[in-house]
Amino acid sequence: MQLAEGNFLLPTAGTFITCLIIFLIVLSVIWFFVVPPIRKVLDEREAMLAQTATDGREAAKGFEDAESEYRDGVTSARAEAGSIRDEARASGRASMEEQKQRASAEADAVTREKTEQLQVAGEAATSAARGDLAPLSASLASRVLGFDVTQDPALKSKLDELASNSVVKN
Repeated sequence: MQLAEGNFLLPTAGTFITCLIIFLIVLSVIWFFVVPPIRKVLDEREAMLAQTATDGREAAKGFEDAESEYRDGVTSARAEAGSIRDEARASGRASMEEQKQRASAEADAVTREKTEQLQVAGEAATSAARGDLAPLSASLASRVLGFDVTQDPALKSKLDELASNSVVKN
């Protein structure tokens, strides 16, 4: 043990107690003066992280609400556009039907007018042809028979009868 008393590296009871008292003083200084500011900073940081998480959740909820509102707006706009398109198509069809009816009425009027004109022209042509029938018949008969049939009283009466029948039918 003699050797242990002479070695300064081996602690004695007095050295040990002195080191223990110094350790406790340093520990208490650190505990009362160093740890509270560090703990305060850590608590503030934890509160800030919690606030950031809350803000993130609120922002996500706000984004979902805005996105839902956007989708609803797009859906209603599409529905409104579809109804406007359908109204325009119906209006176009009605306008087209009206134009078709007007064109058909105009075509019918023109057809009636031209038919009447053709009837009048046909009657005039028929009347003219019947008026020319007796002289042409007499001329043809004279050529075929070789003498003038208008000079024969019996044939002349037949020609006059033919001419009067053609005038009566008009």
